[in-house]
Amino acid sequence: MSSVLRGGSISEIAHCLVVDDDAQVRQALVRVVESQGLGCLQAASGSEALTLIERIGSIPLIISDIRMAEMDGVELLRELRARHPDSAVIMLTAVADVKTAVTCLQMGASDYLIKPVAMDEVKARVMQALERRNLLLQNRYYQKNLESRVNVQAQRIKEMFLEGVQALAHALDAKDPYTRGHSRRVSMYASKAAVRLGFTGDALEHIRLGGELHDIGKIDTPESILNKPGPLTPEEFERVTRHTVLGEKILAAFVRETPAVLRIVRSHHERLDGRGFPDGLKGDLIPVEARIVSVADAFDAMTTSRAYRDTRAPAEAMRELERCSGSQFDPSIVTAFVASFPDPSKLPLEY
Repeated sequence: MSSVLRGGSISEIAHCLVVDDDAQVRQALVRVVESQGLGCLQAASGSEALTLIERIGSIPLIISDIRMAEMDGVELLRELRARHPDSAVIMLTAVADVKTAVTCLQMGASDYLIKPVAMDEVKARVMQALERRNLLLQNRYYQKNLESRVNVQAQRIKEMFLEGVQALAHALDAKDPYTRGHSRRVSMYASKAAVRLGFTGDALEHIRLGGELHDIGKIDTPESILNKPGPLTPEEFERVTRHTVLGEKILAAFVRETPAVLRIVRSHHERLDGRGFPDGLKGDLIPVEARIVSVADAFDAMTTSRAYRDTRAPAEAMRELERCSGSQFDPSIVTAFVASFPDPSKLPLEY
């Protein structure tokens, strides 16, 4: 265990605690944190970290690995939430542990970093986690003193949580060369069609956000399935269909006040004829926001490269949307979509 390197007592200047059973990783993270002017301690296990905190008191920020032998990061997080709920916690995870990291977010972690971590990203996430913690503490104060300012702080906290989920969606796009930029393009396509259909204000923003997050549940779908060049087996297809329900579960805690976003994430693969998934909804039973994103999603899938088929020209993709109008897609939405992009040669959009 190390102490902080600057003057003063440990309890006065310790802003961060790094917990990892890999000494090399631990010391590298300590150097990055200290380069930001923050006092930093380190511990080699979850139990060692708890012993240290009980001795010196709460620490504003803990960065903890998930997989450790003596006490893993998930158990440490559970103990911290119970004993020191005001501490912000960032989890370190390998790519294979991303699902566990999402579970940690739902348990109260502030953020997570995927190994190997980029030092600039560590710096940014550390400052963001401390800012979020300060906002939470301010929120508690304002609840007792300034009710009007509470609403402003609460909105900012929600935005920061949502920013984390959006970053996750973009990371999901970026790791797959076949879908890079897909979520942003679907969001832009859906928004333009929605404007044509008369959506404004919050309703339009919910469609934009739903389009950006519609595939977040694919974090649980193996890349071997997503990038498979041939047809999927029934078991593989069933695995793909889960992403709609899982996406809804991941986002439920973050966007419960905007149910339209959850409807998009769950229902964007429904078909007008009832042959879609996950619920087999038919016709107007499919939320209109999901019907809009469904068209945008299909168009982008057709006009960008995928492992399982060739790219179609935008004009050809428009004709395919019209051909499937009435069976797969809502005819009024297809009409609005086509009208929103009168010059297919300028497509696909760049994000």
